[in-house]
Amino acid sequence: MFDIVGKRRLFFIITAVVVLVCIVSLVTFGLRAGVEFSSGSTMTVSFEEEVKQGELEEELVSLGYDGAIVQQFTLGGGFLIRLPRLSSGEKDELEEGLTARFGALEGESAFEKDVDPIIAAETTQNAAIAVAVAAVGILLYIAWAFRRMPNPFRYGTCAIIALLHDTLVALGAFSILGATMGWEIDLSFVIGILAVIGYSVNNTVVVFDRIRENLTREGRAGFETTVNSSLVETLSRSLNTSLTTLFVVLALLLFVGTSIQNFAVVLLIGIIAGTYSSLCIAPALLVVWRNRERRRAAAQ
Repeated sequence: MFDIVGKRRLFFIITAVVVLVCIVSLVTFGLRAGVEFSSGSTMTVSFEEEVKQGELEEELVSLGYDGAIVQQFTLGGGFLIRLPRLSSGEKDELEEGLTARFGALEGESAFEKDVDPIIAAETTQNAAIAVAVAAVGILLYIAWAFRRMPNPFRYGTCAIIALLHDTLVALGAFSILGATMGWEIDLSFVIGILAVIGYSVNNTVVVFDRIRENLTREGRAGFETTVNSSLVETLSRSLNTSLTTLFVVLALLLFVGTSIQNFAVVLLIGIIAGTYSSLCIAPALLVVWRNRERRRAAAQ
C-alpha cells in the first residue's frame, strides 16, 4: 500500500515552497490587468464592405492589439472596439491599418480616448464577497454532510484550506506569466478561477466521503491508517478524472485558440493543483489536526 499520509511532511514542504513563491510573485509583480479591468479607449467603426467579427479580431492582433475586445452591434459591419488607452495619433494609425485591410470606413468613426473600466471596483468587490459567501456555504455544507463524524467542521475547514491553496497557485502562476510573458487577466480568467474552486471542492469531498465510510466500517483501525487506505482507494478515480479533464482542457487550448486561452490555462493549473491538494494536503491536515488533539488530551 502507498503510504501517502506518511509522506505528509514532504508534501507540506513542497506546498510551503510553492505557496511562498506565489505570494512573493503576487506581492512583487501583482496581476496585469487586461482591458476589461483597466481604463482604455473605445472606437466605433463600420465598413462599406461586409466584415466578419473574426476577421476584424485577427487583423487587430496582427496590428498589435491582441487584447482588444470586439463587439458587433449592427448587421453589415458596425463594431465597438475596446482597446488600451490610445493617443489621437495611434487611433489614426489603427484606422489606416483597418482601411488597408478591409477597405474604406463608412462615415467617421466615433472615438473616446478615456473610458472607465468595464468591471468597476464595486463589481470586483461584489465578486470577492460572493466567493467569500460561497466558501462559508461550502464549510457549512461539508460540516452538515459529516455531522455524524466527530468534529465535522474540521472536514469543512480542511476543504477550504485546500481550495485556498488551489486558488493561490492559479493566481501566482498568472502573476509569473504576466511578469515574464506579459499575460493579462480578463473575464475568462475570473470564470476559470470560479471553475477551479468548484473542481477543488468536488475532488476533496470525494476523498473525505470515502474516509467517512471507512471510519464507520473499520472503527478499530487507527485514524491515520484509515485515511491512508481511503486515499489509496480513491487514488485511481481521482487521477483518471483529472487526466480526462486535462485532455479536454488541452484540446481547448490547442484548437480553440487565444479567445479562451486564460480560461483554459487557469483550468489546467487549477486541476493539477486541485488533484494534488485533495490527495496530499487536505487528508494530511485531517491527520495532523487529529494527532494534535490526541496529544493534548493525553497531556491533560
